[in-house]
Amino acid sequence: MSPSEKAQELGLDFSPQEKGYLNLCIRSGNLLITSGHTSDAKGVLGGALSVDDGYAAARDCAEKILRSVHNAHGTIDGLRVVKLLGCVYSAGDFTDQHLVINGASDLLHELYGKDGDGYHARSALGFAALPTGAAVEVEAIFEIL
Repeated sequence: MSPSEKAQELGLDFSPQEKGYLNLCIRSGNLLITSGHTSDAKGVLGGALSVDDGYAAARDCAEKILRSVHNAHGTIDGLRVVKLLGCVYSAGDFTDQHLVINGASDLLHELYGKDGDGYHARSALGFAALPTGAAVEVEAIFEIL
């Protein structure tokens, strides 16, 4: 089953997006590079939000990234996930950023394969604040195969 077919099965939304202030996904050579996509969930991980809340927020970011990639490139097929950067709005003593960003990685593994084109490099970092109070922000780089 292709990534597009799996995404459709999961009910992911790839409807057209209006142009914004910044380009959500830009092509450079054979790479698709996304802007940071923020979660709808707001709040601090290790404060009001749990790791499970953060995991869902990171998955939300990955869904938005895939929508932007699809809108810019016309498909999510024929891609390899190269790199994710996950930013987590964190309390000072919160150290489970990696578990939060697994929400984004796991969706990409589900679509592209954990041992195949979905096997990616990743950073998961804690921040004192994120734009609009978002719980999570994720950006990605894909290679066009």
